Amino acid sequence: MLSNNSLIVIDPPAVKADSAVIWLHGLGADGHDFAGIQASLGLPADHAICFLFPHAPLRPVTINGGYVMRAWYDIYAIGPDSPEDQSGLEVSEQYLLDLVAQLGREGIPPQRIVLAGFSQGGAVCLFTALRASQAFAGVLALSTYLPTAQHIQSTISPAGKDTPVWMAHGTWDDVVPFVFGEMSRDRLLTLGVAVDWHSYEMPHTVIAPEIQELAEWLRGRLPAA
Repeated sequence: MLSNNSLIVIDPPAVKADSAVIWLHGLGADGHDFAGIQASLGLPADHAICFLFPHAPLRPVTINGGYVMRAWYDIYAIGPDSPEDQSGLEVSEQYLLDLVAQLGREGIPPQRIVLAGFSQGGAVCLFTALRASQAFAGVLALSTYLPTAQHIQSTISPAGKDTPVWMAHGTWDDVVPFVFGEMSRDRLLTLGVAVDWHSYEMPHTVIAPEIQELAEWLRGRLPAA
C-alpha cells in the first residue's frame, strides 16, 4: 500500500486491500483524531479495507484570529452568507484526488473508495466527490455542511450525483449549527444526490449510536469483493 510518512496515518488491513476509506479530520485536529475508529465498525477480522487518515497542512485561520493550526482551508466567518475560501478548498480537493490516484495505482478504483470527513474535513469530501469525474462508493459527512453551495450547483458532475452520502449532525452543535446541516442536506437533495440523513442529540462530536449506524452503511458500501 501507500508508503507511510509524516503527512499521513495509514492503517492497512491484514490482507491485500481491495477498498479504502480516506478520513479527513476537522479544524485544528490531525489524522490521529479518528485513527483506530475501525475497531468500532464491526468489520470482520479478514476485511480488506485500508484506512487513511491524512493531516491537513498548517495555516493561519482567519476566524481564529490568524492562529496557525491544521486546516483544510481558511474560514473567514460562520454564516449562511459569509465569504468562503474556494481556492483553499480546491487545493485540498486536489490533495484528496492525488490520494485517490495513488490508490488507483494500487488497484483500488474510486468505486471502492469512501470519502469520510468530520466538520471541515466533511466539507472537503463533499466538495471533492460532487465535482469528481468518477463516482465514489460514498461519502460519510459528519457534523458538516456543503461549502460554496452556489458554485457546486454549477459544477456538480454526473458522477457526483451518483455518489451516495451518509450525513449526520448533532442537534446541540454550537460549532457548525444544526440548521447548516439541514440546509446542506436539502441542497444536496435538490441537486439529485441520494442522502441518508441522521440527527443525534449531541454537540460537535461523534457518539456511539452514530458510529454504529454509519458502520452498517459503510459495510454495505464496501462489501467483500
